[in-house]
Amino acid sequence: MEPRVTLLDALRDNLDLTGAKKVCDRGVCGACTVILDGKPVYACNLLAVQAEGHEIVTVEGLSHDGQLHPVMTAFVNHDAQQCGFCTPGFVVACKAFLDKHPNPTLDEVEAGLGGNLCRCGTYAGVRQAVLEAAKTMKGGKANA
Repeated sequence: MEPRVTLLDALRDNLDLTGAKKVCDRGVCGACTVILDGKPVYACNLLAVQAEGHEIVTVEGLSHDGQLHPVMTAFVNHDAQQCGFCTPGFVVACKAFLDKHPNPTLDEVEAGLGGNLCRCGTYAGVRQAVLEAAKTMKGGKANA
């Protein structure tokens, strides 16, 4: 692989992991968000060689044994996906956010996800989905 290949292109073109989307290709929209060593990063802004040897989690890696991750389930419950193009990046960013902030307030969710943009305007649903997922991930019952 050439040294100038981005992590996003390597994931999509070489590994067939197409959940992260190429939208702005400038590290502005968040549609290509992946988790690198526990931190959300824009895969379009990182060279694949820089990620070599690091733990990378894409949206495809969030489901286990056929079970959706609680963030994914909450997105469905709150109709937070709309057209769906930005959804994988949002889901990954939300998961990374909740890993660091397991009991967020609505204001913290809004500030913490400011790096992901959605043209459909699903922000209200996304915020509610994050709050539901936080509760579910702590073992509480979700408000559907």
